[in-house]
Amino acid sequence: MSLTGTPFLYTTIVLSVVAVILPLVLWSRMRGPKPLRVAARVLMLLFAQGTAVTLVFVLVNNQNNLYDNWADLFGTGNHVQQAADLGRDGTGGIALKRLPKVKQNFEPADGPGMHAAGGVRVTQLKGRVSGVNAEVYVWLPPQYNEPAYRNKKFPVVELLPGYPGSAKAWFGSMKAHEQLLPLMKSGQVAPFILVAPRTNLLAGVDTGCANIPGQVNADTWLSIDVPKMVMDNFRAQPAPQGWAVAGYSAGAHCAVKLAVAHPDRYRAAVSMSGYNDPIGERNSLAAQNPTLRAENNPYLLLKKAAVPPRIALYFSGESGDGYQAGVALESIAKAPTTVHVVFLPRSAGGHTMALWRPQVTTVFRWLTLQMGQNHARGADRSLTGSNGSLTGSAGSTPPTPSTGGSTRAALASGTSSPAGAGRKP
Repeated sequence: MSLTGTPFLYTTIVLSVVAVILPLVLWSRMRGPKPLRVAARVLMLLFAQGTAVTLVFVLVNNQNNLYDNWADLFGTGNHVQQAADLGRDGTGGIALKRLPKVKQNFEPADGPGMHAAGGVRVTQLKGRVSGVNAEVYVWLPPQYNEPAYRNKKFPVVELLPGYPGSAKAWFGSMKAHEQLLPLMKSGQVAPFILVAPRTNLLAGVDTGCANIPGQVNADTWLSIDVPKMVMDNFRAQPAPQGWAVAGYSAGAHCAVKLAVAHPDRYRAAVSMSGYNDPIGERNSLAAQNPTLRAENNPYLLLKKAAVPPRIALYFSGESGDGYQAGVALESIAKAPTTVHVVFLPRSAGGHTMALWRPQVTTVFRWLTLQMGQNHARGADRSLTGSNGSLTGSAGSTPPTPSTGGSTRAALASGTSSPAGAGRKP
């Protein structure tokens, strides 16, 4: 029975109801020796508590898409077939343009939200370069199958969840496709192909979207294998001009890191409540030693870049939870790199889906503008002020935001303490 399926949810509800009724009916009717009666009553109480906890977990998991299946929950899943040393560029010296096309079969995806807005498709991809074997979810914009667009190639946004997090989260909990469908039909948002690859590749740890020889090549999986598969199977625009990556929490860190590290593969990145230092997620493999930690810190990567990359970065977050990370990159960015930072007040919500879900439409309007996809039906001005400068609809930059006891530089560049930086999505 699927962890996220309706049958399991209904079974849990039924068992919870039975667990409440049993003590009411049997408590005073118990017969036999006193120790036996006490033991039976204790078991009924434990059964009631166990079913109640299970029901709450199932409801929370379905709402937030934390664990996709039983293997993810119990930490028994492993989607890495091999993890060769692929070098600094993550290709292993392979001429990617010479690789044969990857032809995949796609099926309708199951789960909450998967059948809405035209439906989400899923395929099992064996990464030829990364050695990762995992699922990838794809949603096509409403224009994709229209006759007028039959010769058009579409821009792509890779969507990354937090940790723990399911690749379905952007469609299930975030409802990204449901929110964007009417905006794409009206021309307010470009018709992006949405791609959500699995990021939970190893049991019990966050890969940090890093390449770690002998353990995992998560960077190559996300930035090479998945894009190649999408471009081989769909009318997708080539990288980098047609590709962006977006994420929340740990996925936000990955999104910015991928764009900064690979401006030849991505044009833009979106970070919602993200961080720069990999230690922002305590279970991150990318934070296991100082060298690996520095190599996967977008602040340090951008600061050391010999030539400023042609990328656009969007940061949103509360003070101490994403805002300072954006401010840090904004302070060191040089043209043609651009950084837009949106401050979110504490009243906007915490580190939850309730904070990120309402930002979807704002983020995709920004992506439409930054990736030059607004020319077909006119520019959308919902994010721009009278002088044409980009503004955030969720909040404005405060003059002196609280840093929770740490300086902006410490929070953003990785010199703050792990205890202060670490937290779950």
